[in-house]
Amino acid sequence: MLTEIITAMQGKIALVVGATGGIGGAVTQELVQAGAKVVAAGRNHDRLAQLVQKYPSVYPVATDITDFQQVHTLFQAVSDRYGSLDMVINCAGAGIMKQFNKLEPADLDWMVDVNLKGCFYVTQTACQFLKEKRSGHICNVIGILGKHSMPMATAYCASKFGAVGLTKCIAEEVKRLGIKITIFYLGGVDTPFWDHANLKVDRAKMLSPQQAARSIMFALSCDPVAVPMEINIQPESHLFF
Repeated sequence: MLTEIITAMQGKIALVVGATGGIGGAVTQELVQAGAKVVAAGRNHDRLAQLVQKYPSVYPVATDITDFQQVHTLFQAVSDRYGSLDMVINCAGAGIMKQFNKLEPADLDWMVDVNLKGCFYVTQTACQFLKEKRSGHICNVIGILGKHSMPMATAYCASKFGAVGLTKCIAEEVKRLGIKITIFYLGGVDTPFWDHANLKVDRAKMLSPQQAARSIMFALSCDPVAVPMEINIQPESHLFF
């Protein structure tokens, strides 16, 4: 399988959105090691610089995906540098866990802006750039709370459920253009997301970012005629059915 992934990734142009996060960083590492040319996008300039220190071949582009113009500028930067694009992995996300009656309007706005609007801006713009070559693969890493509810996650689930809906609708519209779209329902991944979450969780029993990244690499390296539409991977201790 490793040989197949390396063969599939050699020379490919990959854009990782949210590359400075746990899953995004792990995906970036896997892509670089497999021989892909990687553009890394994230809001935090310092973390992007640290990522490039680890992987000097990575091309960083500081981007706030809640700003549509910045998203367009990001994709134009990819086009200007490499002249092409093969795959987009959107790992960006924001989460605030509170009881529903303690959520502030700003909490809801922030999660909708990042998780819903940002996902739409990235997916829409990616399709615009990929449709000309009539091929490409978009991976939206939405998480298990895009299809299951959980206490303390009212606004988060609302934004993620919306991201699932928009992704499925766009996938229906672009499937005749040769563009694959995969939704990832990864649950319980041990990333910095949990550092400030006001929840009692056992991170030792979660999936690792590397395990999550390998599932994304599997999807990206599938045979061209195969479309992995949804991938649901959860730790044994956190199962949702």
